[in-house]
Amino acid sequence: MRREMKKLSASIKSGAIALVFLIIGFESASFMGRMLGRSVLPQNVIDTSPARSTDADKDTSVLSPTISPVRSSTRSDEVRYVRPSGKFGRRYETFDFNPNTATLEELQRLGLSEKQAWSIINYREKGGRFRRPGDFARSYVVSDSLYERVKDHIVIPPVDINAADSAALDDLPGIGPYFASRILEYRKELHGYSYKEQLMDIYNFDEEKFKGLEDLIVVGPSEPFLLWSLPEDSLALHPYIDRHTARSIVLYRENTPREEWSVSKLQSAGILKSGDAAKLSGCRLE
Repeated sequence: MRREMKKLSASIKSGAIALVFLIIGFESASFMGRMLGRSVLPQNVIDTSPARSTDADKDTSVLSPTISPVRSSTRSDEVRYVRPSGKFGRRYETFDFNPNTATLEELQRLGLSEKQAWSIINYREKGGRFRRPGDFARSYVVSDSLYERVKDHIVIPPVDINAADSAALDDLPGIGPYFASRILEYRKELHGYSYKEQLMDIYNFDEEKFKGLEDLIVVGPSEPFLLWSLPEDSLALHPYIDRHTARSIVLYRENTPREEWSVSKLQSAGILKSGDAAKLSGCRLE
């Protein structure tokens, strides 16, 4: 009986030792497998871990080196720059636009975020206006890199002083309601502006005020002043012609061949003063 117990005890010890070695071997194999799995990624497995954001990803106005320009199908002069698609990628375009009328969608296409685009629109709704391209650069939501990319595509139409209403004129720098109304009144007296400098004929409209808006205005079409056919009373309503001058012009027309009718001839005849003649010669006449 004692001999059998000794044999059983020896068998149990042997089995326990074998089980311990088996467990150690299994754990070692598992550990090595995990280590190899971390260091080597099989070629047929795609790494789907999220990419890290970079400064270029955050700044939508910075062109990526992998971006290539593509001609738009909507405009022959529109160049579209598309960032690579991805979690952090954005798409933006470069095209002609007016910052005073660009829509939310167009501002976002330029590279502004939705929040930044709304800032531009809110500024306009509160009465703000971009008069020159440089005004767009001064907006706090427009980065230097974005402005450098779009500055040559900013199109702000000038104000036609022969067609503008009071509101459009009032919006010009240095022009308030008073000067806006005077510009309209003087336009009527002149039968339309013929050149920009005629604005300085208006009382207190000095050269400094004119220089502040000269690049923002144009002189569009207007009806010609009928110097050689209007009656005396109508001629006398023109700012450069008083009643005595108007009468003299009518007499000159009645007693001078048609081929000799000119502003310079009126000056030579002593009918027009040199200053009035110089101003009148720049007008659109018939």
